Amino acid sequence: MVKKKQDLPTKLCPVCQRPFTWRKKWERCWDEVKYCSERCRRSKH
Repeated sequence: MVKKKQDLPTKLCPVCQRPFTWRKKWERCWDEVKYCSERCRRSKH
C-alpha cells in the first residue's frame, strides 16, 4: 500500500518550530521522535 505524503503523520519540532513528517526509519520509534533533525536534537538547549 502506498501512502501519499500528505496522509503521513506530522509533528512540530520544538527547536526550529517547523513541521516534519513521519519517515520509514522512524517506523518503530515514532512516539519517541521529538526533533526533526540531528542538528535540532543537538541544539535543544
